[in-house]
Amino acid sequence: MKKFDLIIIGGGAGAFAAAIRANELQAKTAIINAGLPLGGTCVNVGCVPSKMLLYAGEILHHAKHHHIPGIQIEVKKFNFQKVIQDELSLVKKLRQEKYEKVLKNLEHVTAIEGRAKFVAQNEIEVNGKKLSAEKFIIAVGSTANVPPIKGIHKVGFVTHIKALHFKNQPKSLIILGAGAVGLEFGQMFARFGTKITILQRGDSIFPYSEKTLTDRLTEVLTKEGITIKTNIEVKNAYKEANKKIISYTVNGAPEKISADEILLAAGKTPNTQGLALNVTSVEIDKRQAIIVNQNFQTSNKNIFAVGDVINTPLRLETTAGREGTLAAENALKNTTFFIDYNAVPYTIFTDPQLAGVGFTEDEQIKQMGVCACRTLSFKNVPKAIIIHRTEGFIKMVIDPNTKQILGVHMLAPNASELIAEAMMLVKNKNTINDVINSLPMFPTLSEAIKIVAISFIKDISKLSCCI
Repeated sequence: MKKFDLIIIGGGAGAFAAAIRANELQAKTAIINAGLPLGGTCVNVGCVPSKMLLYAGEILHHAKHHHIPGIQIEVKKFNFQKVIQDELSLVKKLRQEKYEKVLKNLEHVTAIEGRAKFVAQNEIEVNGKKLSAEKFIIAVGSTANVPPIKGIHKVGFVTHIKALHFKNQPKSLIILGAGAVGLEFGQMFARFGTKITILQRGDSIFPYSEKTLTDRLTEVLTKEGITIKTNIEVKNAYKEANKKIISYTVNGAPEKISADEILLAAGKTPNTQGLALNVTSVEIDKRQAIIVNQNFQTSNKNIFAVGDVINTPLRLETTAGREGTLAAENALKNTTFFIDYNAVPYTIFTDPQLAGVGFTEDEQIKQMGVCACRTLSFKNVPKAIIIHRTEGFIKMVIDPNTKQILGVHMLAPNASELIAEAMMLVKNKNTINDVINSLPMFPTLSEAIKIVAISFIKDISKLSCCI
């Protein structure tokens, strides 16, 4: 039996970060991967390919909708298959450069392709062989949910994975679920020319953000021709001629919609099945997620877990990577590092982008019993006016006593870039006075953060541009 200091189960962002840190600590490590190729979701079927296709959609859209008088641009051709092939080529390149080559340089790490399962507290079996270790990190990710809809398996569906590999562009697409996947893929394919209908079970397309922002994003997407229906309950799926039909109710009223294809965007389930966790005393919750403490340690003190497989409030590529690094350190050095998830930003990469960090208004009311918020339209941001992109908002939440910035949420072009500044403000416990006394470049969209901070103490309609 081969013995290791650390065995990592998984091959994505969390697993690789853990392997890199373990290698730096010169720990004898094994990394076991099965399912998706090395790199996991992000590089293979997540962030990298989807953002490339979103950018292609932006080029198509803004060529026709740039809002600059005197300029008319014609898109002569759109080759869907060629765009998809370019996306797949990029995925292959980044997987080789950022994962396969990196792995080869980890001298203390042994890579094994195969599916692992526990056979004892400190032993796993892979490809019929047993391996043991003092510590383990589970980083096996998650899989797209298939809702219990009558007829859905018979009718057929795709997940985001298949949608990134379409050989032929569907003329119409029903997306079951909103959130990051539903909204990004919906706008992406709509801009390619596919007729999109998004069916969302709840009353918000993204309930974790500010309602003002999500309502406006709904308006933007609807204006682009996307049909969005909320508060729906799907009843069944069936085929009629060559079309796939979804039957559903909206506030009790029956409706149905047909399309060429159905895309599932109804969340993901952690990949804990098949690990035989019952022999390890590792506890899971009702979502099948592994329960960990703030140091990523499971109910078994020698087993840690990170990424989509655990019960964290945020499940992002960035958090998975950082969790992997800290879990390796905690497992091998008995440290107690953790992440302040309240200071971690999220982004939905629609156009405009929806991003945020820290408290929302609802969270502040629930936790503090007060609301100290200001919302600013980008119609008050000079750069947004200059580039004809005033559709968004920015909202800031502060402590009413200390003026500390507790949260910033925004809908804007490049919000994923702007939120980095807000992240540091929340993380470093800065106040609105810190922001007001700063000197951001003029004209930039990032000025929105300073302007919304000023709005707590002044009427910004009475101020000049260069404030």
